[in-house]
Amino acid sequence: MGPQQITDRIWRVGGSDMTDARDSAVYLIDLGEPVLVDCGSGHGFESLIVNIGKAGFRPHDIKTLIMTHCHVDHIGAAHILRSHFGTQLVMHEKDADIVERGDTRLTAAFCFDVDFKPLPVDMRLKGDEGNLEPAGHPIRWIHTPGHTPGSISLYMEDNGERILFAQDIGAPLLSEFDCDPKAWFSSIKKLFALEADILCDGHSGAYGPKHAAREYLEYCLAAQYQNGYLDTVKSDR
Repeated sequence: MGPQQITDRIWRVGGSDMTDARDSAVYLIDLGEPVLVDCGSGHGFESLIVNIGKAGFRPHDIKTLIMTHCHVDHIGAAHILRSHFGTQLVMHEKDADIVERGDTRLTAAFCFDVDFKPLPVDMRLKGDEGNLEPAGHPIRWIHTPGHTPGSISLYMEDNGERILFAQDIGAPLLSEFDCDPKAWFSSIKKLFALEADILCDGHSGAYGPKHAAREYLEYCLAAQYQNGYLDTVKSDR
């Protein structure tokens, strides 16, 4: 499957249906130069590069990779991008600690057949929110922990629409990966408040217009309750 264009400036160039079954969704944002949001496990790297080319971009122009969290299906190809193209790696400091020590449990590397090694991060994001300006264009990031300690979500304005990248907001809150249901609940409330017109998910693709993006968040919230992951935070709802 080839790349999927979502807006004039946003493409999905990777994912389990495109590159390899072990890959997360990979999004490319055209900001005058291509910026990647996550990069897959590495197993589908060659197909990822082909799709970037089919979308009309040169992989050598990818100067920035924003890593939404530390799980290896989202970051496994980061070291290849850096070594091949000099790509700079961006991540919240709380997950950067995990990848820089090469933690194979909290990166879930064993689940995806990845021999994960310590990975230095070039830009460590600190605090609860901030701006990134790759190629001089603003992208807002917010700290949305729960799935991992340093999960971030991104949003930007594009032709009057708000595009939200909320990569694994619907993933199960598994205790074996130290997920934090209470933090997750606070995070999804932040995402509801953004009132996105299009939501780009880390595995199932993009949802829009606004009512569809909200319905997807509502589905994620209901699923966490249904599966018992939010039992300890029901009183906070």
